[in-house]
Amino acid sequence: MNQALICPRFEKAMSLMSQRWTGLVIYQLLTGPKRFCTLESSIGISGRVLSERLKDLEHQGIVKRAVYPETPVRIEYSLTEKGEALEPVMREIEKWSQTWLPNEMK
Repeated sequence: MNQALICPRFEKAMSLMSQRWTGLVIYQLLTGPKRFCTLESSIGISGRVLSERLKDLEHQGIVKRAVYPETPVRIEYSLTEKGEALEPVMREIEKWSQTWLPNEMK
């Protein structure tokens, strides 16, 4: 049987985006910089997992972390150019979900 080959870059992209909560973190950052606590409450994610996702996305060059030397220290997360390039993908997923998934209340 002849199996179709999967592009390694596509496979890596899907692996990154399929990590739990990653898509929601990126989606929340599409509207601009957010503080950790804002992301945590808007997504409903644990602080530990959010911290892991943000570190991974920062390592991948998708998210940047800005530290403001104020009292208390203010830290904001935002998308890099690489992260902002995901907006059309995220908007298409949003559009698809509006069309094809039932509206369920949590």
